[in-house]
Amino acid sequence: MKGHGGPIKGIAVGSDGMILTASFDNSVGMWRGGTPRWLEGHEAAVNAVAYLGNGQLVSAGDDFSLRYWDSQAGTSRELGRHAGKVIRLAVSPDKNRVASASWDGTARIWSLDNTPPVILKGHASNVNDVAFSPDGARLYSASSDGTIRIWDAQTGAPVQTLVHHGFGINALVIADDESWVAFGAIDGGTAIVSLPGGTPIADFTLDRRPILAMALSAGTSRIAVGDAHGYIMMIDTENWRIADDFRATISGPIWALSFSPDGQNIHAGGLDDAMYSWPVSGLDAAAQMTDADRSFLTPPEEMTNGERQFQRKCSICHATGPDGQRRAGPTLYKVFGREAGTLDGYAYSDRLKGGGIIWNETTIEQLFAMGPDDYIPGSKMPMQRITKPEDRADLIAFLKTATKDGRN
Repeated sequence: MKGHGGPIKGIAVGSDGMILTASFDNSVGMWRGGTPRWLEGHEAAVNAVAYLGNGQLVSAGDDFSLRYWDSQAGTSRELGRHAGKVIRLAVSPDKNRVASASWDGTARIWSLDNTPPVILKGHASNVNDVAFSPDGARLYSASSDGTIRIWDAQTGAPVQTLVHHGFGINALVIADDESWVAFGAIDGGTAIVSLPGGTPIADFTLDRRPILAMALSAGTSRIAVGDAHGYIMMIDTENWRIADDFRATISGPIWALSFSPDGQNIHAGGLDDAMYSWPVSGLDAAAQMTDADRSFLTPPEEMTNGERQFQRKCSICHATGPDGQRRAGPTLYKVFGREAGTLDGYAYSDRLKGGGIIWNETTIEQLFAMGPDDYIPGSKMPMQRITKPEDRADLIAFLKTATKDGRN
């Protein structure tokens, strides 16, 4: 499913045929066939999306916010905010609540009626994933502090610390009968423990790290595990064995996984600007995702230093040609001499609109010398710097030519 202008960070599916994609391009895609409907409203990358049915969904991302969308009514509103990036979402079994995992160290449970959220505090670091128990009474959370914790989903009270792992845990899934929990960690650890006791059941840790995404298909007894090296490992939950280990990407990570409702296909997202789907029964003959021609994957020796700086620092968010290509940032085409925040068709932050900055050699040099967070605090640009003066000079020289000619 092609059309996004950035990597795919989250995927959700519905039994009604809806597929939702969350992207680095600040948008959510709604897919029924080949033509998407775009939902715009976030001010930074969208990391997660959760489907409630009947065209209703919740999304969350790097702008710290959760947004509720009613696509049939054509409305959206901010459901609430964290104090850090929101990484994952989970929907309660009754579809009336959504849980969020945030890098502010909390998980939160949100009702859709604008009541204050239930805030779950206790983790010592980022919360990376959440999942409701099958009856909706408990919430499970996974954290960079290496623990999985269980909470009362009504009150937010801690119930149990189920897992103490030596490294941060990025993802978890729960059996439909709540008899076990599977988790994936930053050290590559991939394990299953029993409930309620946390006794080890199986370990599928391979020499790859970290684990970034997991998905469960109870009907076909499969757990899909995605890692930073681009593999999707399929675990058979009936016999506790590795059923498949598929290299899904030419380069880059697997950030998002979801099974189709019938469990016959696995959907995945990564560095490419598209969601890919493969039949679970045919992974041995499946084509890989991520086009080898992607500009940011070009070998360094085939580029000038200025172009290399652009590919590393700018290319995922910005195009240099007239077509902005649904990127997270506006096109840089003819940027020299342009006032910041004035390009038609892009939703700039308030900080840039009317800020009086004119983009030229001096201001672009200052932008990367200081970093956007210091030079234009409050803008949507991610925090990054180019520390070497010669690298900044080479980038500016490249941009003066590429943005004039519209080279992409």
